[in-house]
Amino acid sequence: MREQKFRQAAFVYLHVGILYEGATFQMWRQGILPERMGPGWIWLLVGPVVVGVVFWALWKWHNAWVARVVWFIAALRVPTLIGGTFLPTTDQLLAPAFYGTALLVVMINLAMLARAGWDL
Repeated sequence: MREQKFRQAAFVYLHVGILYEGATFQMWRQGILPERMGPGWIWLLVGPVVVGVVFWALWKWHNAWVARVVWFIAALRVPTLIGGTFLPTTDQLLAPAFYGTALLVVMINLAMLARAGWDL
């Protein structure tokens, strides 16, 4: 059962990574990807590597601490997503629905990571 939870968490994380990669690509193409963290093409290369490493770590190691650390890092996205969904600003480039969808996806990912990391 524990192994199954980690495999499910790994696949959910993989799909979140695919979604983020697609969003990054579209935002880069439209010129709305913030450049403060570096050029978009770097993130298009680094993103799949990070997702691949996390996927492999969850799938292979079944280590609760890996799931917990990834859970914590993913949870840091929640305040921004809540703000973009429910409290949009006038200078916000993306629709609140974009943030709302990302919030839903991140919460599902957090639930799966928590199941694996804390054996719920």
